[in-house]
Amino acid sequence: MLNRRHFTLAAGATALTGFPAVHAQSDKIVLGQSAAFTGPAAQLGIQLHAGAKLFFDQLNAQGGIGGRSVEIRKLDDGYEPARCEENTRKLLEEDVAALFAFVGTPTSAVALPLATKARVPFVAPFTGAMALRNPFNRYAFHVRASYNDETALIVKQLHNVGITKVAVFYQNDAYGKAGLDGVQAALTTLNLKPVALATVERNSVDVAKAVETLNAAAPEAVVQITAYKSSAAYIRAARKAGYGGGFYNVSFVGTQALADELGKDGAGVVVSQVVPSPYVGNKAISREFAEAVRKTNGAVQANFSSMEGYIAAKVVAEALRRSGGKGGADSLIAAMESINGQPFGGFNVNFSKTDHAASTFVEMSMLTGDGRVRT
Repeated sequence: MLNRRHFTLAAGATALTGFPAVHAQSDKIVLGQSAAFTGPAAQLGIQLHAGAKLFFDQLNAQGGIGGRSVEIRKLDDGYEPARCEENTRKLLEEDVAALFAFVGTPTSAVALPLATKARVPFVAPFTGAMALRNPFNRYAFHVRASYNDETALIVKQLHNVGITKVAVFYQNDAYGKAGLDGVQAALTTLNLKPVALATVERNSVDVAKAVETLNAAAPEAVVQITAYKSSAAYIRAARKAGYGGGFYNVSFVGTQALADELGKDGAGVVVSQVVPSPYVGNKAISREFAEAVRKTNGAVQANFSSMEGYIAAKVVAEALRRSGGKGGADSLIAAMESINGQPFGGFNVNFSKTDHAASTFVEMSMLTGDGRVRT
């Protein structure tokens, strides 16, 4: 396990050239989200949104923030940067208090500069890419650990069991390269390097060439920096071609979506996680989330992605409370930065004026042959 810092939000930020002034409506606080809700990565957006909405629905039923409800206005980008850019511009033209829970590195990479220019907080993106964290950006707030944190733990665990021949199968975009950088950095500390590298295009399951390349290098383990459809396609094809080593994924893969894709073929596949388990009630936040899910009578699925959305929403709500309803980016940023050392039921959140990465929490999980996840 690990832990560190991230987050922010704004009701009523004044935009710069190209964007009109943004104002929160008097009766509600609106957050804008662009994410994949259709296509090969759809479950990532669907589940993250479901968890966040679950928390806000509870909050609104109890009176919201100072009598104002919190609403997520979502747009589908299919996990494609061009569509995300268009969505971001639309959201910034509306009355959003902040951009919230965007999904993906390549999509967030086009959205963050627009948010920064408009002086609108960019809160809790579903990505661990270091390029979105460094250099420091006053408007960017990260709740989850980084891909460097995740890959460091993966490589450490592989080394602890004597595995040194590691290959990397990664998405050919900013996300995949961010994860690759993390793996290479972790291996370098052990005087090692990947035995082979292979890629897959975003939103594609064309993995034949990657399987051929990596199997030829006979790695003991393959670290995968992809989404669930391509990860599952690679695992099945690699095994069919005779590969008998292990598979390790970072959290962005979408753990339950991967388990659903693989079914019995998922047995033994490892995934790093950046939030506590939604299946084990050893932390207060896990028990709170499980109870909230139970009350939906099956409308919301308990998994790591929805759990992350729930936690992100909970942190945002705390910042809104602390801002005292004053509105404006500056007051919300200050409120986020004041959340330093709050446990949130066992998930520690640490922000400051110079560090907007809230957490370095990472732990490992493993898929079972019956579609479940064991931590």
